[in-house]
Amino acid sequence: MDTLNLPARSWLFVPATRPERFAKAASSGADRIVIDLEDAVDSSAKPAARAALASAVLPAGVPLYVRINAFGSAWHEDDLTLVGKLPIRGILLPKAESSFHVAESARRLGPGQSIVAIIETALGLWDVLDVASGDRVERLAFGALDFGVDTGIRPDATEEMELAYARSRIVVASRVAGRSPPVDSVTPAIDDAVRLQRDAARARRFGFAGKLCIHPRQVDGIHQAFRPDAEESVWARGLLEALAARPESERGTFAYMGEMVDRPVIERAKLIQASGDQGSKLA
Repeated sequence: MDTLNLPARSWLFVPATRPERFAKAASSGADRIVIDLEDAVDSSAKPAARAALASAVLPAGVPLYVRINAFGSAWHEDDLTLVGKLPIRGILLPKAESSFHVAESARRLGPGQSIVAIIETALGLWDVLDVASGDRVERLAFGALDFGVDTGIRPDATEEMELAYARSRIVVASRVAGRSPPVDSVTPAIDDAVRLQRDAARARRFGFAGKLCIHPRQVDGIHQAFRPDAEESVWARGLLEALAARPESERGTFAYMGEMVDRPVIERAKLIQASGDQGSKLA
């Protein structure tokens, strides 16, 4: 299934050094595939990884992105020279800290390619609206692990309330800048399904639309967490059916199940229904 126009919930990383895994990643069911030239590749191996990516057969049927190395790094310019020539949807730009970082990267991209800017430093979070407003920015992503290293914040592994401010600021900046909802950080524990569900559910509550992941085993869990539960689906379907049954002149506000309904409530019901439809199609 072509997932190009569906909400992107799962963003699966695959190392650029392992081109034989690209097709397997694309068949995992993930909504987006991110070929990684940054953290997954040792400094000494980056030129070889870039060369391997340049000659690799890239899978079709799922939007592809490349996480390049950060602005100002020794590999950034060469990464951009390559990705602008590849048949990919866009790039993930790590440690994005200003619209200048974004603009300098955007001018090297190919036609139609976009930027997912990763907020993972204190400066990036401080100027997050400037980053989100940058040229060709599709959406933001949160790099919680690097953010913790940069700031010295050591979040509790269960709730991560120490990162609540950062997550809220990223979500609000995305909305103010008119960008798609952001993507939350990875869950590093690939065999802990309970933690993955908890992390993904928290991301959804904060207003994120998806989550980065590092193993195909995490894809289904992320999709489940971003899928409306049965109670939400029944509520949304019933409300929209009640709306459709009303005359046009009486659809502004009305009562449903003892609560007043107006435009924001209707829009929420539509989003829930769309998310449920997506889940059923991709299950």
